[in-house]
Amino acid sequence: MPTYVAFLRAINLGATRKFPKDAIKAATEAAGGRDVETYINTGNVRLTHSARSVAKVRAALEEAYAAAAGFEVPTVVFTTKDLAALTARAEELHAQHDPSGQHYVTLYSAAPTASAVAAAHALEHEGETIVVDGRAAYVLLEGNIHTSKLLASKEVAALGKGTARTVKVLRTVTEKWC
Repeated sequence: MPTYVAFLRAINLGATRKFPKDAIKAATEAAGGRDVETYINTGNVRLTHSARSVAKVRAALEEAYAAAAGFEVPTVVFTTKDLAALTARAEELHAQHDPSGQHYVTLYSAAPTASAVAAAHALEHEGETIVVDGRAAYVLLEGNIHTSKLLASKEVAALGKGTARTVKVLRTVTEKWC
């Protein structure tokens, strides 16, 4: 069976969107996932699944997660091969830009449109760089996420709804599961 890594969006934020790791694991198994593992409480899940497409796995997971959590849980799914390539790209960009602040990667279920990518790439904010490649937007900041002009821009919002992880989390997940 193929191995996938799922990233859940907007869980365990505030009092109303709680979805503990044990419940995530049980819901993943209810969706047909096997060999399920989680990493930290932000919705990082490794699973094997009989479905042969990322879209089918995502649909099964989102349905099971909504039933278990009581609210929609947008989920981004990658094969381990695709996640390893995405993380390698993050490491390459990190080495090129060597940000003194933060390096975030926003993951998307579908690649942003070419026009949205072009608009994001045209942004110029000192100490802030964005590179959109496939289903990921790599954001390298000299400052932090809370003061970023780039992340607050309508151009970045136009890339779509995704779920962000630090490069450190992606590195750890990739080392553990890919």
